[in-house]
Amino acid sequence: MPNRPADPVRIARWGLFVLTFVNLFNYLDRFILAAVVESLKRPFPEGLGLSDTELGALATGFILVYMLTSPVFGALGDRGRRPPLIAAGVAIWSVATALGGFARGFASLFLARSTVGVGEAAYGTVSPALLADYFPVEQRGRVFAVFSAAIPIGSAAGYMLGGFVDSRLGWRAAFFVAGVPGLLLAWLTSRLFDPPRGAQEGGVAHAAGHGVALGRQALAAYAALLRNVPYTLTVLGYAAYTFALGALAFWTPAFLERERGLTHTDATVQFGAIVVVTGFVGTFAGGWLGDRLLPRFRESYLWVSGVSALAAVPFAWMAFTAHGRGAYMTAIVIAEVLIFFSTGPVNSAIINVVEPERRAMAVALSILAIHLLGDVPSPPLIGLVSDHSSLGRALLILPVAFGVSGLIWIWAAWRGETLTPQPLSPIPPPTPAGERGAPGS
Repeated sequence: MPNRPADPVRIARWGLFVLTFVNLFNYLDRFILAAVVESLKRPFPEGLGLSDTELGALATGFILVYMLTSPVFGALGDRGRRPPLIAAGVAIWSVATALGGFARGFASLFLARSTVGVGEAAYGTVSPALLADYFPVEQRGRVFAVFSAAIPIGSAAGYMLGGFVDSRLGWRAAFFVAGVPGLLLAWLTSRLFDPPRGAQEGGVAHAAGHGVALGRQALAAYAALLRNVPYTLTVLGYAAYTFALGALAFWTPAFLERERGLTHTDATVQFGAIVVVTGFVGTFAGGWLGDRLLPRFRESYLWVSGVSALAAVPFAWMAFTAHGRGAYMTAIVIAEVLIFFSTGPVNSAIINVVEPERRAMAVALSILAIHLLGDVPSPPLIGLVSDHSSLGRALLILPVAFGVSGLIWIWAAWRGETLTPQPLSPIPPPTPAGERGAPGS
């Protein structure tokens, strides 16, 4: 048995703080590319002379690697100690981000950005499962709201920091500044406490034995997740949502600069500021509302996600069709608030519907699905349509996708299947001493 921390509440809060801060840099590094899109289009050596299709492919390369390696890290995350695995991922993506600053063309930048996906897969699959073992079920909507609040803040920091550094020191410096601090975060993460799996459900689930999680039992576990109807519907709605959100986040600064005449600095900084404020408000409001409604509606997380996604549709449409600055900026703000309502609730729904010893796998499979069906195709698709038409017309695909996600989540909620943890499944023997978490020292 791992040693128990002297103060579980303090340990849990510290873990939430560190993982949330890491999540902020996760999205800062991810969206630093979007801030320098227009600079990369310039001819070499000032830029790299990339087309919109190539720029969209850079986002897709990262996502492809991220989603394809996630099932591997999900299996590893359900097998042994989680903080060292997360820390390794943080270090990999930080170094890869900095290496992007040395790119000499599309191929070298594509390789660097794709490697970022390896590191983020280790972090993205394992962190939610670790948080679920820090906090009880009735607090997870708010916990994941705090964790998810780093998404808009980190994304906005990527836009703002990238745009600021790019305009003064060049796009290469933006990659350097974004990547290096992650090495300190990797060290902090490696020292987190790793609680027993299932401790918050009144039992303890053991990690799978050596080699088992990557073999037939892992494949069987993934197959069982696909037969879990509430889980599957939640993930399908999340995929449509990610299709829209991924392209929205990548292309909106370029849209504001190219289609609405804002300067490069104004487009990145103003959109970044909007994302920070709306993300903070929407994420916390959605998490609070999901927890508040949970005693009355077992599917409250899905109701909140579905209704808010549908409500965002008309405002998202207006954001790309209105030409008055006041009109399209107001529409962007309202749409973003409603869009971010879903971030805490949908992650709570995914975590709560599976066994504690399979949560990293559940997150990993959801990452694979939402990116394969979501933001892998959407940025290059928008870029392709833009190259043959206009960016403004291409972005009108996104409100439709938000509507699809809302309808799927509402359907899942209306079906009335509970989204609460299932009883612990039969588990293999515990791993040898030292295989599972002990406090860092």
